Amino acid sequence: MYRIIYNKEIAKDIYEMHILAPMVARSAKPGQFIILVIDENGERIPLTVVDTDPLAGWVSIVVQAVGHSTHKLTALKESSQIRDFAGPLGNESAFVRKSLQELKDKKIVFVGGGVGAAPVYPQVKWLSEKNIRTDVILGFKSAEYVILEKEFSALNADIHICTDDGSIGFRGLVTHKLEPILEHGHIDEVITIGPMIMMKNVSLLTKKYGVPTVASLNTLMVDGTGMCGGCRVTVGGKTLFTCVDGPEFDAHQVDFDQAMSRQGIYRDEEKHRCRLDGEMR
Repeated sequence: MYRIIYNKEIAKDIYEMHILAPMVARSAKPGQFIILVIDENGERIPLTVVDTDPLAGWVSIVVQAVGHSTHKLTALKESSQIRDFAGPLGNESAFVRKSLQELKDKKIVFVGGGVGAAPVYPQVKWLSEKNIRTDVILGFKSAEYVILEKEFSALNADIHICTDDGSIGFRGLVTHKLEPILEHGHIDEVITIGPMIMMKNVSLLTKKYGVPTVASLNTLMVDGTGMCGGCRVTVGGKTLFTCVDGPEFDAHQVDFDQAMSRQGIYRDEEKHRCRLDGEMR
């Protein structure tokens, strides 16, 4: 069993939770994820590792309450326990395996959308701790959905907040903020994490400018071990599994249209389950 030591709503229906899991806290790297199971009847929930404290032994995750299991998880009180918390899983971000000499002169831009800002954070933090400055573009619906703004502002990075309605930061899409950066400066790499349609549009834009781009497809994961095949994705004409081959891939090789079409397979079943839960309360 794993104890919840912190649970706070940080934006509308979005929660940050700290789970006491010392072994995961000591070994997780940027880009990796965990799988948790709430109880004996719970489904497997894949979530990116947002932050860790190896000394205190906790792992931070950010959860958006959108379906039956995530509503159940975020409703748990501090000191409650969950059944399983396995990880770290998946491959760490590619830049983690590079030498500081390779990274110090590189210009990297991160583009995150919505809850995708959470998995962007550990990557920017890792580079910031190595004194490598990055540009970070984060897109949200409005001010009430902005997450981790304080945490990002403490890093060695140039942070650009975008909102659809202009209630905070730049009014417009992340691609509207990204394009001038691509036009007026040499960019070595763009790393994008967030809604599939956002990553597709970022990829189309960076391909136009010839900038190598990485997309994290963690939203596709189900089982997290490659057993169920639910996270199949076509990359460069080949079928790969997000959980074991990724979650990060060459964005210019990803078939985003296929990935988006598969995301909605269980949407009706999830809505039905949530409706039943509402009637039972």
